[in-house]
Amino acid sequence: MGWKMRLPTAALLLGLVLVVTGEEENNPCAHDPLPEEDTVLCKGLEVFYPELGNIGCVYVPDCNNYREKITYWSEPVVKFPGALDGASYILVMVDPDAPSRSQPNRRFWRHWLVTDIKGSDMKTGNIQGKELTGYQPPSPPANTGFHRYQFFVYLQEGRVISLPRKENKTRGSWKMDKFLTRFHLSEPEASTQFMTRSFEDSRPFQAPGGGDRESKNIQTEIT
Repeated sequence: MGWKMRLPTAALLLGLVLVVTGEEENNPCAHDPLPEEDTVLCKGLEVFYPELGNIGCVYVPDCNNYREKITYWSEPVVKFPGALDGASYILVMVDPDAPSRSQPNRRFWRHWLVTDIKGSDMKTGNIQGKELTGYQPPSPPANTGFHRYQFFVYLQEGRVISLPRKENKTRGSWKMDKFLTRFHLSEPEASTQFMTRSFEDSRPFQAPGGGDRESKNIQTEIT
């Protein structure tokens, strides 16, 4: 192929690359990662929802009604590949941003609490054990911005875990720190989190420079 033919071909290929790159940058279904300050909990835990796959440390994308679907999907598959076969574990899911991240006066909202999970089941995501608090899907109220949904796995080490009747009456304003202290639970063995907001609030964002990916303006929504 002569050089006169190679130049148009190269230009065409470059154009295709730019089109594909542009489509990726403006993809509303991209699993955008959380800001660096919110990735400290990304430690060895995987959380799988239908259609979305593993959403540990990402935003639930604003497409295909995912932010509405997650409000009625059943409990996710939670895997801790590093779990020990002979050990037992505690799984905790909470929302620290109730009713909003700027005014979390009902922190922590307890979404799920399961004890006596065998290590072999924790590895595969087959969460079976004693359910002290049944799973409640993420349902952030409208006009409250993005909420973090946090998952923690603790080593149970033979402890008998329970919730007092008074503590079990409500999910909100749960004193998680007191719960951990009461049962001598220190650092979690694994953890992760994801963020979503009310599907009623979902709308495209206009980023500086003409882009429209939502993640570029997320910080202004959660401060």
